[in-house]
Amino acid sequence: MWHDAHTIEGVARVVGVDPDGGAWLEPEQTTSCGHCASAEACGGKGIGTIAGRLAARRFHIDGGPRLHVGDRVVVGVEDRMLLKGALAAYALPLLVGFLAGGVAQELVASDAVTMASMAIGLGAGLVAARLLARRMARAGGLAPRFVRLAAADECLPRGVAQ
Repeated sequence: MWHDAHTIEGVARVVGVDPDGGAWLEPEQTTSCGHCASAEACGGKGIGTIAGRLAARRFHIDGGPRLHVGDRVVVGVEDRMLLKGALAAYALPLLVGFLAGGVAQELVASDAVTMASMAIGLGAGLVAARLLARRMARAGGLAPRFVRLAAADECLPRGVAQ
C-alpha cells in the first residue's frame, strides 16, 4: 500500500484485471453539486455518460493486492507531481509564446511579426511540454498508484488530499 500526506486521492472502479496482477480502472463519476434536487434540469447530467468517454478515461495500475472486476479502490497521485504536470501542460507553452512575442516586439516592433513569433513560440512550448510530460511519465510520477480498497460508502468528490 502506498500513501503520503501530500496525495491527491480519488475513487475508481476496477473494470479489468491482467493475468500479471495489474488492473484497469475507471474513475467514478462525481459532480460538484452533489446531485441536488434540480438534477433534472442540470446541464452537467449528460456530460461523460457516453461509453466511449469512459473508456478514454481508463487507466492501468500495477501492483497492489489482487483486485477483481467491480472492486472499488482509492488511487492517489502525489500533489507535487500533479502540479508539475499542470505547469508543464499549461504554463510552459504560454510562457514560451509570450517570451517569443516579447523578444520579437523589442527587436522588430511589428505587430505581424510579434503575432507570428507568439504562434511559433506557443507551438515550441507545446512541443517542449509534450517532451517534458513524456519524461515525467517515464519516471512514473504522474501515474496513479493504489492506496487502499475503498469502503462501500466512501467517495472523495473533490479529490482533496487525505
